[in-house]
Amino acid sequence: MNYTLEVYLDYKLIHKEDLDTTSIEEAEAYGISNWPNYRIEIHETYVTRRNLMTGNLFQERYDTPWCCSPSTETYWSM
Repeated sequence: MNYTLEVYLDYKLIHKEDLDTTSIEEAEAYGISNWPNYRIEIHETYVTRRNLMTGNLFQERYDTPWCCSPSTETYWSM
């Protein structure tokens, strides 16, 4: 499973990095060791969603904008 590390200074995103680790604990350890004193967030890079028109499951990045995701009505109405 892949994870994405996001590093924040206050509320501003200052760094985003895709990690190829096998566990969330490894991702957290990497983030804490390389970005001490910053707020870090770990996300699963890909999430499973359902296509609104076909009903099929598909995977997309967690940070895909709503207007670009086939799982939303906005995507199909443009």
